[in-house]
Amino acid sequence: MTMRHQTLTLIVLISLAACAGNKDTILPIGGPSMKSIYTEHFNDIGMRDPTSVRKELKARPLNADAIDLAGYTRDAFNELDSHFPRLPNPTLVMYVFPHLAGVERVPVPGYATTFPMYRQVEYALPGEVPATATQAAD
Repeated sequence: MTMRHQTLTLIVLISLAACAGNKDTILPIGGPSMKSIYTEHFNDIGMRDPTSVRKELKARPLNADAIDLAGYTRDAFNELDSHFPRLPNPTLVMYVFPHLAGVERVPVPGYATTFPMYRQVEYALPGEVPATATQAAD
């Protein structure tokens, strides 16, 4: 018997054995809940509840020699805003006069609608637009 044939036979036997069980033998009813398993795991490794540890870490003060790095952290807003500023895309206002529409000539009252001048939003490459020009466009 070749190695490939032995491997194939083993795979077939394992898959048949896996299909032989039913739902109740694989997932027994009346077992411990996920919360109790989770809590027991952390008790076994000597940790407290991770949510309380997380709360303590957020509430800790900065050391005397530590500096606040909030201005240096990256997030989606300051990355896009500083590196790829939006190019101006003015909103145009159009007035549609009262008219008759369709085959039945249904009267439609006049109304105003808005739409952007350009079809899609464009972004400048880094350094292409001065920072003051993009702030004025917003």
